[in-house]
Amino acid sequence: MVLKVYLSGEIHTDWREEIMAGAAGLDVSFDVPVTDHAASDDCGVAILGAEESKFWHDHKGAKLNAIRTRTAIEAADVVVVRFGDKYKQWNAAFDAGYAAALGKALIVLHGADHQHALKEVDAAAQAVAEEPSQVVEILRYVLTGKLPG
Repeated sequence: MVLKVYLSGEIHTDWREEIMAGAAGLDVSFDVPVTDHAASDDCGVAILGAEESKFWHDHKGAKLNAIRTRTAIEAADVVVVRFGDKYKQWNAAFDAGYAAALGKALIVLHGADHQHALKEVDAAAQAVAEEPSQVVEILRYVLTGKLPG
């Protein structure tokens, strides 16, 4: 079995690289959103033309990013959504909800300080992890049936 995993959410740390490195040798393929914050924010106006209003600037970018995000979530077997410490990350919550609505296997990744705020998101997930290494062990178990250690 090969798992297609989409790594969604927080873009300011190297958690994706940790998971991909830890999963080396497993039958896993990864897809990710555009993690260049400026490119993600400005793709709409860079491709489709400038906007005077910040709302329409952001709207164009969100629409283009949605093509990538929706396609990747729909194609994934497992969606991992990371909530970091810095920003509110509404996009991550939206991705988790979309994955749950599609019936995708969902792993939520966040620290203990987000437990209350994300209780509904956590309730929709098949697993809630606090560390990228735990996500790797979940993938290993799903693919091989082997426990850590």
